Amino acid sequence: MYLASNVNTQLYETTKITIKEETATISIVVDSKYFHALGAIHGSVYFKLLDDAAFFAVNSIVKDAFVLTTSFNINITRPVSHGKITAYGKIKFKSRNLFVAESTLVDEKEREIAFGTGNFTKSRVSLSEEIGYR
Repeated sequence: MYLASNVNTQLYETTKITIKEETATISIVVDSKYFHALGAIHGSVYFKLLDDAAFFAVNSIVKDAFVLTTSFNINITRPVSHGKITAYGKIKFKSRNLFVAESTLVDEKEREIAFGTGNFTKSRVSLSEEIGYR
């Protein structure tokens, strides 16, 4: 479902994702189409990877419903303009309807370039083939 979405097939063609119990890893190869005017990755790319990694860490344990991000805060610590970047997401807190997950984004030398924390909740949308879930 994730890799087939329009944003990933048309903008982030190099996306790789691995989902395990309470964790998720997402990586892309940096391309100049992600750059802002100063020649480094735009903050929206940092946000997308951090949010997606945290989201899938949560959805790895929520088997019956689509999860929604209710808030997400990021901190960018280093600009990147080449190589592969990888986001690692993991659950920090879980209850019946509220989940908190954090994620870290690193460059190909495993240097932290950004990190974030988000709150997530279960939606009323069932995970089904109708929404592309398999």
